[in-house]
Amino acid sequence: MMTKNKQITTKPKRKIMAEEKTTGLQVFNRAITNPKTQEYLTSVLGERKGSFVNNLTALVANNVNLQVCEPYTIMFAAMKATALNLPLDNSLGFAYVIPYKDNKRGITVAQFQIGYKGYKQLALRTNQFAVIPNATDVKEGELVSRNRLTGECVFKFIDDEEKRKNLPTIGYCSFFKLLNGATSTLYMTKDEMEAHAKKYSQTYRSTKDYIRNSSKWTTDFLDMALKTVLKLNLSKNAPLSVEVIDAINADQSVMFNSEKEYEYVDNEMSMEEAQRAAELAETFADFDEVVNGEEKQESGDENKDTKE
Repeated sequence: MMTKNKQITTKPKRKIMAEEKTTGLQVFNRAITNPKTQEYLTSVLGERKGSFVNNLTALVANNVNLQVCEPYTIMFAAMKATALNLPLDNSLGFAYVIPYKDNKRGITVAQFQIGYKGYKQLALRTNQFAVIPNATDVKEGELVSRNRLTGECVFKFIDDEEKRKNLPTIGYCSFFKLLNGATSTLYMTKDEMEAHAKKYSQTYRSTKDYIRNSSKWTTDFLDMALKTVLKLNLSKNAPLSVEVIDAINADQSVMFNSEKEYEYVDNEMSMEEAQRAAELAETFADFDEVVNGEEKQESGDENKDTKE
């Protein structure tokens, strides 16, 4: 009897130990190699499926933080990057997959983010720009004048890079020129950018250091600032292609399926989206429905932020 009892108690222990050894990478690999997943990827990507799976597997294998994310949020984020033809290589700066703790669901998810260079690339493809959209930081003494009514700014940039990098940053500016001659300049002060980051990123405005330090606003503030001032300028003042509109919608979202249902877990509604919707909605007959819908969602997010 003692032998039998021993056998009964040891078998479950072995099973528990085996379960504990399952890594996030193994969970991801099981999901990506699942026959149904492979069938879906083939139907969407065709011949590109093999390279997509290999590149994505390598991306996850080299990032322990991604390994704890829900596998399919990683996959759909990567598929969006593929659809937009933006490489997921952090050293290039076109697009990123960022782990994010979704406290509402109690899981870690993968958030798709477009980088500053990604927006430049998307704008370039529209073939509507005489001068490629660009952005830069502005140092102390470089802003000569700023017309608040027209948005026009006059800058005198310092040529000496060594001297320039030691000066304090006072703001960020973006500029583009269309083929028809129209130009647009958008300038944001450093304080305005800081306020924007805190208002629209729950992680960045967190009072807990370990959460705040995980925000891309903390790890790469300059890139996020350049992206923001460029993205706002494009979304407000440039003609937008279907691809660019989809990119703006997908940016900083989590995708749980393939139906272009974007969820903004770090901030449910971004300022860029609200502004773009308000402006573009004027071209549609259901203007009130679109705007009111956006306002309702934004209002809900404000309530959520207040509770937190």
